[in-house]
Amino acid sequence: MPAIQRNDPYSSYNFLITVNGISNDGNAVSGSFKEIGGLEFEVSPIEYRNGSEATTVRKMPGLVKYTNLSCKRGITGDLVFWNWVLAGVKGQVQRADGSIILLDENRAEVMRWNFRRAWPSKYTGPSLNAANNEIALESLEICHEGLEIDA
Repeated sequence: MPAIQRNDPYSSYNFLITVNGISNDGNAVSGSFKEIGGLEFEVSPIEYRNGSEATTVRKMPGLVKYTNLSCKRGITGDLVFWNWVLAGVKGQVQRADGSIILLDENRAEVMRWNFRRAWPSKYTGPSLNAANNEIALESLEICHEGLEIDA
């Protein structure tokens, strides 16, 4: 997909997530979430110094650490992501590749973050309280081993 550039930045409220091959029929599953966080990684520095060198410490790139994706949404009864979590609980972790897709005002794709070898590592159900006037939210944490931007 060629990069689409414009003067105004894109809004952060039009997006969706797709995960490949986790549905019962093996197709990609798309989901709408209220919030997705964790699009980040860190390259940890390794500090090194030889005894015969100046007193400055060298810094070299070390391991890359990817932050887990944190996804929150209102409960709608869609169980595809729940079944992916449940398979892991039963000892059958199903790794999958997927994407977080940013959309413009016309719902056309403008940017895509691809993650690889992902699996659900944490599920949190809603907090239920009869005195509140809030949406019942569930959250899903997805760990992965790589993040790339396709723009």
